[in-house]
Amino acid sequence: MTTEDLKGRVALVTGASRNIGRAIAVALASRGADIVVHVARDTNAGAETVAAVEALGRKAELLSGDLSDPETARSVVADAAAAFGRLDIVVNNAAIRPEAAFGDITFADWRQVMGVALDAVFLVSQAALPHLEASDQAAIINLGGLTGHTGAAHRAHVITAKAGVVGLTKAMAHELSPKGITANCVAPGLIDTKRVSNDGAAPKHHDTRKTLVGRRGTPEDVAEAVAYLAGPAGRYITGETLHVNGGTYLS
Repeated sequence: MTTEDLKGRVALVTGASRNIGRAIAVALASRGADIVVHVARDTNAGAETVAAVEALGRKAELLSGDLSDPETARSVVADAAAAFGRLDIVVNNAAIRPEAAFGDITFADWRQVMGVALDAVFLVSQAALPHLEASDQAAIINLGGLTGHTGAAHRAHVITAKAGVVGLTKAMAHELSPKGITANCVAPGLIDTKRVSNDGAAPKHHDTRKTLVGRRGTPEDVAEAVAYLAGPAGRYITGETLHVNGGTYLS
């Protein structure tokens, strides 16, 4: 059951071409929000997300660009706010998750992951600040990850970036709460997605972990958590990390 508790709101969802990002865009739209769909490059997949949002009767705008670049990040946020005249919700979902042994990670590999998964969160959130300050229900939701808390082999750069997202979220909560802006993190784990990296293979650590609930999660499971934190029911929550992993963290 859904409500229209986000009617009249505008949300920017980064990395919304497919999987969790698309599910978040659809979940927020189902609650009444108009959506700015950001993709890095795949505008065809982004157009599919736009179509899914519009099928719910909401408006959608498609933007693309490398958010690890400061100028691009500022431009995307400015265009997002201009698209519908306001910006109430920012969901920092864009990330890359390559796998490599620690000794094989080049500094260029390291910087690429940090740029997309951590720097972009800072750049987009900072650029969005003036627009969010004008909203009476402003929320930033950053997407973390299970391994940012548990660790795993072959993804030192990804784990470091995701752990940094948690720290950045806490820092933003301290500074932005007086401005009426909540900042929270959602950390997915063992989610069934269609992967476009690693030749479509699941991460290696998935082979050694299990859930307590007996199934893998869906992008929609994550999207529901994001929608809750973005809505009026989540206004007393800030600086928190909500784990969506079916109990894998405990197993």
